[in-house]
Amino acid sequence: MATDLSEMIAELRSAGGDCADIEVKSAAGGLPQSLTSTLSALANLPGGGTIILGLDERTGFRPVPLADPQGLKQGLALKARSFTPPIRLTISDGTVDGCPVVVATVHECDRSAKPCRVTASGTSYSRGYDGDFELSALEEQAFLAARHPPLFDRAPVADATRADFDDELLTEFLRSVRERDPRGLGRFTDDAELLRRAGVTAADGTPTVAGLLALGAHPQQWFPRFVIQASAEPLPEDPVGSRARNQTTITGPIPRMLDEALAWARRTFDTTIVSEPDGTVHDRPTYPYIAFRELIANALVHRDLDHWSAGLAIEVRLRRDRLVVSNPGGLYGITVERLGRDAVTSARNARLVAICQHARSPETGARVIEALATGIPIVTASLTEAGIPPAHYVDAGIRFTVVLQRAAAAATQPELNETALRVYDALAAGPQNATELQKSLELSAPNVRKVLRSLRSRGLVEQLGGRGRQTTYRRPAE
Repeated sequence: MATDLSEMIAELRSAGGDCADIEVKSAAGGLPQSLTSTLSALANLPGGGTIILGLDERTGFRPVPLADPQGLKQGLALKARSFTPPIRLTISDGTVDGCPVVVATVHECDRSAKPCRVTASGTSYSRGYDGDFELSALEEQAFLAARHPPLFDRAPVADATRADFDDELLTEFLRSVRERDPRGLGRFTDDAELLRRAGVTAADGTPTVAGLLALGAHPQQWFPRFVIQASAEPLPEDPVGSRARNQTTITGPIPRMLDEALAWARRTFDTTIVSEPDGTVHDRPTYPYIAFRELIANALVHRDLDHWSAGLAIEVRLRRDRLVVSNPGGLYGITVERLGRDAVTSARNARLVAICQHARSPETGARVIEALATGIPIVTASLTEAGIPPAHYVDAGIRFTVVLQRAAAAATQPELNETALRVYDALAAGPQNATELQKSLELSAPNVRKVLRSLRSRGLVEQLGGRGRQTTYRRPAE
């Protein structure tokens, strides 16, 4: 989390919206009611977060006058005590573009006390890449499960037998182990003993969770939601009413799922024809395939395997402006800030990771993972080479999400002119009709109507009434 206020504001303006660990509110009308969910979500977020009052996100994080900064600070401190456990805040004053703001650092709730709940309702919230979400009872179990070391990949799978392995993958695994680790695991000449010592099978020969997920013929027989659900947002030229395109559910053992995910990306990602200085011409996908492969491999190997996540899938969503990859289970043994910066290898599913180091793609022969902490640097380097902004990583504790933005920046709307800003700021006091705005701002009726239409088209104001009732306008709730 950024510690300097100016760095935070630069990050927000660059991203064009709130970050996972930073929430901005104008608070022009007082302490927003939506801060209840935000406080709970940030307290549940690894590392906590920051709330800034006095900036308007909808107008480019422009400072807005705060009528009672001291009252806002007192209100924040009071609200923090309405949670179980109480939320720890550090509240301070700051300035942005010469204007005062209120900055509240929300400290992460102790892991043994998570999830942090609203005392009155018992509701708890989680932070996502695009907002705060109420936790389901199932998701709350994830916080309870996180208090203990994860060992689920080691468990034997009842009713599974040696015949449930994929023969091709198993043969290649044994060959790889003996070739790459001849003095260690590979020194065991008996296949059954090697598989047992590798954690592919239990002592009695029963396949383990890790063994089936990496090398099974069809792991979904026992783990029906260990799948990848992928889909792309409809394009403008798609038939009216289309909900998604290239929607698919990818199943199988991890190496085959990884191959199929790449095949889906090749079918789905847009491509452009690029000419190189040496005269060669090739197709360039919207997002580098190598980056996509690393993200999918990480999601498959590091997703949570506890009982609470048994019904959740890995999700891949291709939007028109971004690609989102999300999997159940947050980071384990490392923070977002250290991803790709330190050569740290940390595994939620240590046995599964060890097996996948020797599991190979049936199509390319490449190993599923290297387990050398090179995945994120590869993602970063490939995005830089393709001219794509850095990946945005969101660790919500119970879900890990990666967001990639398209290389071509979306066309931005022109900035609001002085008159539009005056109307927008006037509505901070509450709903008003066009006549009231005309009088208080000393503007002409046509000018006010024109400005209101523009603000409505941008989603900056909402219209109330109409059809025989008085029409008023208000700013959307924060």
